[in-house]
Amino acid sequence: MEREAVLVGIDVGTTKVCALIGEFNRDGSLTIVGKGAVPSTGIKRGLVNNIEQTVHSIGEAIEHAERLSGYKIDRAFVGVAGQQVESQNSRGAVAVSGHSREVSREDINRATEVARAISIPSNREVLHVIPRGFIVDGQEGVKDPLGMSAIRLEIETHIVTGSATAVQNLRKCVEAAGVKIDELVVSALASGETVVSETERDLGVAVADMGAGTIDLALFVDGSPFHTAVLPVGGANVTNDVAIGLKTSLQVAEELKVRHGTCDLGSLDDDETISVSVLGEPAGRSVSRLDVCRIIEARMRETFELLKAEMDNAGRGMLPAGLVLTGGAAQLAGAAELGREVLEMPVRVAAPSNVGGLVDNLLTPAYSTSIGLLLWGARRVVAEEPARYESAPALGGLGRLRDALRSLFP
Repeated sequence: MEREAVLVGIDVGTTKVCALIGEFNRDGSLTIVGKGAVPSTGIKRGLVNNIEQTVHSIGEAIEHAERLSGYKIDRAFVGVAGQQVESQNSRGAVAVSGHSREVSREDINRATEVARAISIPSNREVLHVIPRGFIVDGQEGVKDPLGMSAIRLEIETHIVTGSATAVQNLRKCVEAAGVKIDELVVSALASGETVVSETERDLGVAVADMGAGTIDLALFVDGSPFHTAVLPVGGANVTNDVAIGLKTSLQVAEELKVRHGTCDLGSLDDDETISVSVLGEPAGRSVSRLDVCRIIEARMRETFELLKAEMDNAGRGMLPAGLVLTGGAAQLAGAAELGREVLEMPVRVAAPSNVGGLVDNLLTPAYSTSIGLLLWGARRVVAEEPARYESAPALGGLGRLRDALRSLFP
């Protein structure tokens, strides 16, 4: 199988940093050849709050991935979270240039630049300018106008911005770990690459990547995003509530949540108890599992109410395909059922699929952003910059063994 490119994705999350190396093949398949996932330090709610610790975590994840793959990482697609991510839609129009009056790539680029020239505060940085559709001489719904005869070209774009200081701090940490950034990608858009289908994107669907510190939300319709946001809540809020309610440590609370937690209170036995170690009580004590899950359900219900409010403001009625939950916190039992009850729309939990290679423990919702970053990069390779990545210059160099093998078997 001939390889098209080697790509790297780095997801810097609140609880873990994950670096993945993938080989993108000419048949369109993706094979994971290196992975490194380490506990994250120096990050809170998706934002860097200690540069030295964050650089160390990124470096450790990269080192693990390099060791497994035999590749040397020197550039990557990097995920962006944090509650300062915002979005808006903008239009730009230009007259089609040239004697033939055919839409050229230059015309599309000029229209995009006009759409991009909106008033953005100096404390914000543009992360994405994504074409949503084109209008050619009044004809709406054009997906690709290249080569069409026209006098006027109009483009609608989805523009995503982030806090300039938060983005600069993340960039500083990645570069200090010895990696150049190919592109900073908002986590919800990366996750959307791997957990929703083209049909769902066309119909109208929302993706909520539920991490420990934040929920990254993206709403799609007609095949492209129209609203992107980050909510400052996540799985850690549930853990905190359990720790406070039971007067126990965060570590014990997290374990209780993962092992015994559910949002489906109707499925529980009133008499079931679980043993909990309590601060100040060496022997610990028994607590009702129903009481623990009431705490979990209350916080998750509140979380879905926040999602509902955000989606209502953006246009929840445009999402017949419903909401797709992914991310580590989406793995909580009963989450989809509670989501359906609160949001009154289809809700499902999704994990990455159709990926080969070193996928042990990777095909879970917790790794949707990491794998989505590779798929985002693969789309860029095919659509925009194939020459940049051919023969794997996406990495600093290939392992010597692989070089030798390829010279023997071209």
